[in-house]
Amino acid sequence: MKHTICCWLLCWVLPVMAQTDTVQVVITGDIMLGGLPEQAMRRGKDPFAGFAQVFQGADIRMGNLECVISDQGEAEPDKPNVFRVHPRAMRFVRRHFDAVGLANNHSGDYGPVAFADMLKRLKQDGVGVYGGGSDLQQAHEPWVIERKGVRVAVLGYNEFQPRSFEADHDKPGIAWSEDEQVLRDITRVRSQGLADVLIAVMHWGWEDPLANQRQRQLARLMIDAGVDAVIGGHPHLVQDTEIYQGKPVFYSLGNFVFEGFDNPINNTGWVVKLRVNKQGVVDWSVQEAFIDAQGLPQTVKPRGWKP
Repeated sequence: MKHTICCWLLCWVLPVMAQTDTVQVVITGDIMLGGLPEQAMRRGKDPFAGFAQVFQGADIRMGNLECVISDQGEAEPDKPNVFRVHPRAMRFVRRHFDAVGLANNHSGDYGPVAFADMLKRLKQDGVGVYGGGSDLQQAHEPWVIERKGVRVAVLGYNEFQPRSFEADHDKPGIAWSEDEQVLRDITRVRSQGLADVLIAVMHWGWEDPLANQRQRQLARLMIDAGVDAVIGGHPHLVQDTEIYQGKPVFYSLGNFVFEGFDNPINNTGWVVKLRVNKQGVVDWSVQEAFIDAQGLPQTVKPRGWKP
């Protein structure tokens, strides 16, 4: 049963589960802090201020960090778009996020030296990571956090080139999406009882409002293996949503912090709020993010917004 979602705030409720404490998990779309957002940070402006209250009401806050936070490294010579921001951005990231996803096609824009520096800074500031690590094994480790007695694990994977950003046995980098490895990672989390709730975060798909067959096939595969929710990004717009085996699949949340787009479809993203307990996802809702002229998200349409 497929659900394509068009309204501003939605809620879908699963059948009543055992009564336990519930945990609210907030997940944003793609966060690119370069360009105008970085200029705003230089002036002391918090790029996430428009969603501060949304984050404050959550138990767990996550987002896809689609840029390198470092002052080290050299830009990839043949890559048309490379994103790096000064480490001053870390004070805003740690203020609002418990963990960030690194499995995307920009985390390696300034090479493994900058990637390793970013990992170090995130760790020092107490921000967890998923989909990336100091070597191949760590890149495939789940990020696990416990809130109110509920353990939530997150795995992250990238499917978009360049594959050279992938971690290796002796090189920091991201987790690449290969079905066999993805299933091994999911099976390990479940067989070892590492978490009550398992979320997979994917960087995949093309710039189209509908998810492609590859996305649908892999989402089903992961849910059949034990994932409770699938969250996607990369297409720079919101894609359709599906419920499979009673589990939600958000194929793309679109952009969250990102400048450089003229089309409103690229400047409207989703922030997903999952309410979970020990049995899985209880319900969910969606908050739209309207990106202003500075590339910063707002909960209401900015002045001059063109639909």
